[in-house]
Amino acid sequence: MDITRKEIAQLIDHSILHPTATDDDLKRECEIAHKYKVASVCVKPYAVKQASVFLHDSPVAVGCVVGFPSGNSAIQVKKYETQLAIQDGAVEIDMVVNVGKVLSGDWDYVTKEISEITKESHVGNACVKVIFETDYVSRDEDIITLCEICTSAGVDFVKTSSGFGFVKMPSGDFNYAGAQLEHIALMKKHVGNNVRIKAAGGIRSFDELVKFYEAGASRIGATATHAIMEEACKRLNE
Repeated sequence: MDITRKEIAQLIDHSILHPTATDDDLKRECEIAHKYKVASVCVKPYAVKQASVFLHDSPVAVGCVVGFPSGNSAIQVKKYETQLAIQDGAVEIDMVVNVGKVLSGDWDYVTKEISEITKESHVGNACVKVIFETDYVSRDEDIITLCEICTSAGVDFVKTSSGFGFVKMPSGDFNYAGAQLEHIALMKKHVGNNVRIKAAGGIRSFDELVKFYEAGASRIGATATHAIMEEACKRLNE
C-alpha cells in the first residue's frame, strides 16, 4: 500500500461532536488527536476555545461545526457562528447546508447561504467544508447541483454527512448510512479542481478509511481515530 502512517493521520478530522461529550471527554479526545498528529479536531461551537487551549502546542488544527447537525439555522445565525468560531480559534468550518431548502429546490437560497458562509470563512482565513447530509439529500441531481454551487462559491471541501442524519429504518429504529462510496464518486465527477472531498459518517476502520481515500476523499471524519491509527501502525509496519 503506497501510503504512510503519517499520511493516514493527515487524512483524519477527529470528530468530538456527540451531544453528551463532557469537558473531560473533549480533553481526552484532543490528546488522542495530538498523539497521532491528525489533520484536525472537529468540535462543537462552545468547545472551540477549550480545544484551542488543549492543542496550543500541537500541529492539529481546530475545526468547528456550524448549523450542526440539522442545518436549519438562519443564514445570519450561521454567519455569526462562523465569526465566533474563528474568533475563538477555529481555522476550519464544517457547515451543514439547509437540507429543507435543498429538497425544496430553492437554489437561490442555498447559493446565498453557501456563498456567505464561504466568504465569512475565507475573510477569517479559515477553510470551509459544506456538509450535504446525504442521508437526506440522496438524489444524484441534488448532489450534482450542490457540487456546482460549491465550486462556484469557492468552497474548500464538499462533505458527505454529519454522522447524525438519522432516518427511520424498516425495523422502526433510527440510524444513518453516512458516507457512501457512490456519493464520493459522484462528487469527484462534479466538483471543480480546487474543491476537495471529505467523507464522514460511519467510517470506523482502517480498511474503510483506505477505501474512501482511494475513491477520492482527501479528508475523513472519524471518531474511531485511535483504532484506525493503531491498525495503520500494524498494517504499515510503522
